Amino acid sequence: MRVCNYLEIEGWLDRSGIGTSVDHQRAALADAGVDVVTEPWADGDPASAAASKLSGGRFFRDVDLLHCNMIGPGTVAAVRGAKRSDTPVVLHSHVTREDFRDSFRGANLVAPALGRYLRWFYSQADLVLCPSDYTKEVLESYPVDAPIRSITNGIDLDRLEGFEGYREEYRERYDLDGLCAFAVGNVFERKGLSTFCRVAQRTDYDFAWFGTYETGPSASPTVKRWTSNPPENVTFSGWVDDVRGAYAAGDVFFFPAKVENQGIVVLEAMACGKACVISDIPAFREYYEDGHDCLMCSTEDEFVEALDRLAADPDLRERLGENARETAREHGLDRVGERLVEHYEQLR
Repeated sequence: MRVCNYLEIEGWLDRSGIGTSVDHQRAALADAGVDVVTEPWADGDPASAAASKLSGGRFFRDVDLLHCNMIGPGTVAAVRGAKRSDTPVVLHSHVTREDFRDSFRGANLVAPALGRYLRWFYSQADLVLCPSDYTKEVLESYPVDAPIRSITNGIDLDRLEGFEGYREEYRERYDLDGLCAFAVGNVFERKGLSTFCRVAQRTDYDFAWFGTYETGPSASPTVKRWTSNPPENVTFSGWVDDVRGAYAAGDVFFFPAKVENQGIVVLEAMACGKACVISDIPAFREYYEDGHDCLMCSTEDEFVEALDRLAADPDLRERLGENARETAREHGLDRVGERLVEHYEQLR
């Protein structure tokens, strides 16, 4: 089977959760024996493909299935081309109206129009894939007129191999001492930025958020305010050279997100055996179990209490971390590849 797994504006998304998810898809498909190409255009880009078409060649690649991961004009063109050739189309829902809110400046104003667009866009698919049953329910509420199935984003366990060896280097680099509560990923209010900082202000622990944040015109006022003047015990690292250093430096993964479709960073922290304190939200309840592989909280008071419990009880941290490792193993790329191939075969 030859599949085009396409991520529009891939260069802009390589540091995002979407980029990581697509990397996981491609690796999983390759391991499952699927021939993967990453561009729909016959000659690698639209301009070259157009020139080829004028001289009698093809504009779009000849593939058995098109699997797209973004929502822009390049993707719309690729989907239309696939439909003209009766090629099955899978659209992967990494973007919803709900998780677009509280991201960039003006996002909340744009979100209602985005929802209407997404209803039309995802309805073009022969199959919509999404990271959780929670996201499936969100899309069905729009409503999207296409079959929708959930599939984990998965986790690349090999990517985290040897993370322990980076602990001293990264703790020294970011001046971290004692128990460190940490988050990983792009800094957005949707991911719980204000809660992260307010909880930090109520404790004596070190807090670190490893990930990039906007400083230009697209940055939200909330992100600018907290990152330019953080609490004394909070560090915003910006881009880190090796994500293994982030997971090595921190002790308790603290992720008070408001909305998530799954949360790859939670799985990565779990794979590293970290005790996790996360929000009690639908996508997390679907995949993780409070008191077994994490502690789930709904209020700032609960987050503070959870961190204090873990600081005072190393045995609890160890037990949650061991169970978290087992949870992460259930999301290995071998299972992702098997599920993707099953879905593809049903469309052929």
